[in-house]
Amino acid sequence: MMKKQDGLKHVCRLFVILLAGATLPLRGAEAVSEPVLNNNSTGSPPFISSETSLWEAGVGEGFRRGTHTLGISTGAGFGVAVFGGRREHDLALMSVDYGCMIGAVKGENHWYRGNWEIRCGLFGGVEFKPSSEWVVGLSPHLRYNFATGTRWIPFVDFGAGVTATGIGHPDLSNTFEFNLQACTGVQWFVKNNCAVTFESRWLHLSSAGISTPNQGVNTVIGMVGLTWFF
Repeated sequence: MMKKQDGLKHVCRLFVILLAGATLPLRGAEAVSEPVLNNNSTGSPPFISSETSLWEAGVGEGFRRGTHTLGISTGAGFGVAVFGGRREHDLALMSVDYGCMIGAVKGENHWYRGNWEIRCGLFGGVEFKPSSEWVVGLSPHLRYNFATGTRWIPFVDFGAGVTATGIGHPDLSNTFEFNLQACTGVQWFVKNNCAVTFESRWLHLSSAGISTPNQGVNTVIGMVGLTWFF
């Protein structure tokens, strides 16, 4: 009888040892999966400012991919009678633009280091010389922002789109025309996510040869505005 009881005790001990060994991996997994709290008493992750998260490595060092922009600008300029144009068309415009950085910083360790940005602009205004007419247009365009490591970020920009205008003969023929744009400028970041923008823009309007006359309107416009980054 004593031998049977001793054997039962050994079996029970063996069962306890096996059960304890089986639960050890589970306890280890729980310890690994347990979140590590920071010094914050609430245990919440540290707050990252949206202003600093716009940049790859600090202000002026290039934007992160997916950074969005919203800008508004206004200005006026003088017309030039070139490429067959017969008159000088002076214009005053206002423009609203929305953009997005389409990639990470390019050209590391080169003078042209920076970001490509795809944008879409809606503009409108008036011709105030040689006559009073209206003009509105929509233009997708591509911009390259140079990473200078400072709060001054120069850029180059070009695009093409469609336009409706009251400007007619002798340089244009239809209400609906095409537009070509090219500009260069600089953004001065007064805050990490807000910049004052200065730019010089060349605007060309024509029917692309679809109708005549098609002499075209060419104007060089100086513009100033604000751009927000988010």
